[in-house]
Amino acid sequence: MSSLLAPDLSAGLWSDFLKLAGDDFDMPVIASGTIYRGPSAIDGAPIVVVAIVRSANSKTGQMVQTYILLDDMDPQTASKTGADVSICGGCVHKGEYDENGMLIPGSRTCYVTLWQGPRVVWEAYQAGKYQDLSTDPDAIASLGFGRLVRLGTYGDPAAVPIHVWHNLLAHSIGHTGYTHQWRSKRLAGAFKGLVMASCDTPEDRIKARREGWGTFTVVPQSFAINGQTFHMGTAPMLCPASKEAGKLTTCADCRKCDGSAKADVFIPAHGATGGKYTGRRALPVMG
Repeated sequence: MSSLLAPDLSAGLWSDFLKLAGDDFDMPVIASGTIYRGPSAIDGAPIVVVAIVRSANSKTGQMVQTYILLDDMDPQTASKTGADVSICGGCVHKGEYDENGMLIPGSRTCYVTLWQGPRVVWEAYQAGKYQDLSTDPDAIASLGFGRLVRLGTYGDPAAVPIHVWHNLLAHSIGHTGYTHQWRSKRLAGAFKGLVMASCDTPEDRIKARREGWGTFTVVPQSFAINGQTFHMGTAPMLCPASKEAGKLTTCADCRKCDGSAKADVFIPAHGATGGKYTGRRALPVMG
């Protein structure tokens, strides 16, 4: 994806430049908006994508955040009933389900706290607080203009038609993104080179790398933090924004997780439920 800016210019310098440039750029000032409303590319259920320019996330740094949500169901209910498959696909961190299709309490290991960002954004969307930009490619592009973008703050980017992300990234200075749909013959092709393959076992990582993906592997917290964990000759890089690495940087400054096939990163399971993750394999792929 092309950008307006040489890739070695820092986000901070670009931000300062935009402030000085002021009105010289004919781009509308939009702080947030709904950039997609339509069927999930995973299973056809109605979903929405909300993009928000400002971020208080200390790990990622200042990036445009994008929330992929069910249009007609709040995130907590979607998680409890398994309906979040429409936005998360076959992600192992969704949790485990009983014979009635209900989430087994305590089995979810996703680092995203549903009642915080996702629930707040979903309720604001339901209340009509976000401008609908979904049919205006230029307005969508303005949200990413001169900014770093996080594809899938919550939800899998591959649930969304690829042209939506192309519009958002058209004039951005960089992005990060991850998908569990790298195994899907139907969905993977458009996203290879754009986002990282989300891997949950050493075997996942080996397979994804052989298929030409950049990889981001989540490992149980009990794993030793060294290359031997992966039983391969080349050790992946511990995410430098992680607690285990000493929070050496932020995602906004690192930017390795942009889909490059050279990127090979891992992180111990994190968030409030990270300690529960034991290295399960991913759920069956849809498509």
